[in-house]
Amino acid sequence: MSLNEQNVRVVLVEPQGSLNIGSVARVMANFGFGKLYLVNPEADHLNDEARRMAVKAAPLLEQAVIVPDLAAALADCRLALGTTRRFGKYREDFLHPDELGPQVVPVAEAGEVALVFGREDKGLLTEELDLCQRFITIPTSDELPSMNLAQSVAVSLYGLVLSSRNHEGENRHGRKSLASGQTLERLYDHMRRTLLDIEYLDPQNPEHILHTYRRIFGRAQLNDREVRVLRGLLSRIDWVEAERRKGLKDKLDEE
Repeated sequence: MSLNEQNVRVVLVEPQGSLNIGSVARVMANFGFGKLYLVNPEADHLNDEARRMAVKAAPLLEQAVIVPDLAAALADCRLALGTTRRFGKYREDFLHPDELGPQVVPVAEAGEVALVFGREDKGLLTEELDLCQRFITIPTSDELPSMNLAQSVAVSLYGLVLSSRNHEGENRHGRKSLASGQTLERLYDHMRRTLLDIEYLDPQNPEHILHTYRRIFGRAQLNDREVRVLRGLLSRIDWVEAERRKGLKDKLDEE
């Protein structure tokens, strides 16, 4: 099984420099990738600076998809991998670029995969990382850990291509078609409502526990059937809680 580059998109969130955008387009063309998504870009991706850096990859700039937010860029994706250097409480199970092949190749065979890169100055926000199922980090020096945006894309794509070649020939049987980002977000919205309703989540900070569930399900790589099963469980909890409250109300009315 080889990598289907046509099903891999590079997503830049609020890129701030035209030179960087042009350089990313050139790097993408170097490795055979053709889908560039720009989330609310702060720079003109079609100006002379961007075109000069893109060189012969200018068509990628002209065909770039512009979207207002990251959710829109990932709505139809089966797997989103966000790049980050933030090693916080919920940042577990990172992938290095040379480990991407086994994760990406089977999914990209029939579905869309996104590699997501954040702003030049502050990267991806927590709520944006929440939209990604897995995380990529580049093991740079602690003395200067931050990389230029185009360099980060280059290292990630090189690692993906290299590890994809090593992954070729592995058995494809048993792979599942993963749920889309939009489907997963509906699951998390349902989970938030249900768990707040039964007072499992802190209403002042419901995302604190939901972050952990996102990481668990992100590593599990849920398919549509598994999402339906989980939502069926949540719906049953909704029904039981509604009956419990109805019983309490009836009891109070009798008193």
